[in-house]
Amino acid sequence: MSLTLGVAFVVAHRVYDLRGPAVQQSVAAPLTDAQSRQQVLESARQFVSAGEFRAANGTYLLATCTADEQPPYKGTADLNFELPTIAETPAYFRKIARAMKARGWREGLPPGHHPGGFTLAKDGVVAVYYRHPDVPRRGVLEIDGECRNVTDHKSDITGFIDITGQLYG
Repeated sequence: MSLTLGVAFVVAHRVYDLRGPAVQQSVAAPLTDAQSRQQVLESARQFVSAGEFRAANGTYLLATCTADEQPPYKGTADLNFELPTIAETPAYFRKIARAMKARGWREGLPPGHHPGGFTLAKDGVVAVYYRHPDVPRRGVLEIDGECRNVTDHKSDITGFIDITGQLYG
């Protein structure tokens, strides 16, 4: 009886694993490399403008959305920027959130492990910002685009790309 139930479980589990969105690699409206980059770069510019970021710098990377470096990929941007004093930072972060919500962004749950940080989302793009845990007077903004780039990048040798000069304007 145990053997029969064990085999039935394995067969049922295997059939279930071969179906559904978890294994479907098709993306209804794929993004090109340029579109993936533009998606997060435009979001970064909105935050830089809304927060009136000073001394901001950032990098861009196409990151896999899977555990095995297979498509689809998403654009990601990591920025850091100058913050006011510790006492002024909560009000500054709320000001950024209000300005971004006025631009159509929605507030989500606070980011884990980053007290006082904010999570905002718009059109499939998610942005998280918080005080840098190791560098006083610096903030961190992480932006993740949509997992819609189906170009295979697992053999690419490019890494992080400096986007600092493209954040303003």
